[in-house]
Amino acid sequence: MVYETGNETVDDALERVMAGERLDRTDGLALMAQPTDALAEAGAAVRDHFGDGTVDACSIVNAKAGNCAEDCGFCAQSVHFDTGIDTYGFLGPEKVLEAAKRAERDGAQRFGIVVAEKGVSKEHRPDEWEEVLESIRLVRDECDLEVDASLGILTEEEAAILAEEGINHYNHNIETSPNYFPEIVDSHSFEDRVQTLEVAKEAGMDLCAGVILGMGETPTDRVEAAIALQDIGISSLPVNVLNPVAGTPLAEQGVDITTEEIVKTVAVYKLLHPDSRVRLTGGREVNLEPDEQHLPLEAGADGILTGDYLTTEGQSPGDDIEIIERAGLEPNRGTNEFDPDEVKARHSGAADSSSETASTGAEPSDD
Repeated sequence: MVYETGNETVDDALERVMAGERLDRTDGLALMAQPTDALAEAGAAVRDHFGDGTVDACSIVNAKAGNCAEDCGFCAQSVHFDTGIDTYGFLGPEKVLEAAKRAERDGAQRFGIVVAEKGVSKEHRPDEWEEVLESIRLVRDECDLEVDASLGILTEEEAAILAEEGINHYNHNIETSPNYFPEIVDSHSFEDRVQTLEVAKEAGMDLCAGVILGMGETPTDRVEAAIALQDIGISSLPVNVLNPVAGTPLAEQGVDITTEEIVKTVAVYKLLHPDSRVRLTGGREVNLEPDEQHLPLEAGADGILTGDYLTTEGQSPGDDIEIIERAGLEPNRGTNEFDPDEVKARHSGAADSSSETASTGAEPSDD
């Protein structure tokens, strides 16, 4: 089948992607300069060609909140910033399981256990490490969900144990391009993040790694981040949009991205990562109007984070299903067979739909 958008640059890139060629940095930069409509059409064509026509929903639990020693400028959970969030130690396996069961009822296909710290340490916090493992086992054994984790920096031993326990995807976002990263984080390097992803991949876990848009980065930074993710090798690319939390350094500058740029970036990411799920995650509800949220899905996105984030509320899972359907797509039900109409009916008219969602609240999905 021949796909044509009428834009020569976009159509040339699209033809090459369909033939199995991997686009490079030069291609990505050229595409970023093209009209959004043509890019959205191409992104959707790539998704339809390589995907299954569904939107995969994941959900997360903030299993340990706040007091993180790192200084990521977007993060409400850093001990360096006064953001007023609730802080707590590891929730415990039973509460993690409760969150997973809510996610299962709400149509999630995968469930991520997230902690706020540089890294869960088997050596330095063995009791917490064992609680994490017990949580993984409970969710794995009692829910029809893929179990994912975002636990910070890993040693090779820790990664091997997590893989053996059945962790499907390991999440560790790169946040932005290698060049712009030092503008956002001082306490660790871009290379530190890449190293953890490499350790997780070597242990046998699939990788979920993505970006936060709107932090003051340029379109070139957005492309270079996607190229870095090509080199790492990922299967899920979460696209967060900054949701500035008062007290964080980035809250002072505000969000620096438009709806058009979000849609364009999603489409270009799909062209650069045709075999990966490009997943809409934190900040989409506050940066896109309700009648705009379907647009990135129409531009090639085929994943979503549903429910609450780490320190901020998300919208209703029922609303998320309606957005998926408005884009002409269907929710993925390959792992967790559920009834979308049932989810929509359960959340319809709820005064506080966030109480039914999986996590305890976040801006970016991994901060």
